[in-house]
Amino acid sequence: MRKIVLMMSVSLDGYMEGPNREIDWHLVDEELHQHFNDVLKEMGAFLDGRVTYELMAGYWPDADRDPDASASVVEFARIWRNMPKVVFSRTLQHADRHTTIVRDVVVDDILALKAQEGGDLALGGAELAAEFLRHDLVDEFRVYVHPVLLGRGKRLFPEGDALTALRLIDSRRFGNGVVLLHYERPETGRP
Repeated sequence: MRKIVLMMSVSLDGYMEGPNREIDWHLVDEELHQHFNDVLKEMGAFLDGRVTYELMAGYWPDADRDPDASASVVEFARIWRNMPKVVFSRTLQHADRHTTIVRDVVVDDILALKAQEGGDLALGGAELAAEFLRHDLVDEFRVYVHPVLLGRGKRLFPEGDALTALRLIDSRRFGNGVVLLHYERPETGRP
């Protein structure tokens, strides 16, 4: 069965974006970008909320046409453009090719998607991730901790009452100071 993998960048104090939705503090250099490409090209689909999808769709469809684009940008533009995408939105009316709009997170539908053939599913967007977490649908966490303190903004993980046990399966320090913490959920008691 395919896994749902949450991939997000956060500040050391746990914010995924600043108070004005800024993400300009993300330290994505060539090494980290190539790492993202290597991980994401093996995925079977992107699962995004509307905001994340619109942010990506506003840049990546033709980013490889920029003559100054780096090799990793060119590669990711092709990955993003050709990868199936599922956008969870109640308001989005139109999406580009290879994109399906879904109105609600329905657990049985997500389990059916996980049961299909193909690579794992990359989950993006804090609000969508919170919804998937409420339904116990996230199997792995790839959290990229950037060496910055924001002080305030939007937290990656919402407050909750349940303890969620995780098992560290990998960690990596990148040359720019970003640290990947890769966790998985224990299999016991999960669908």
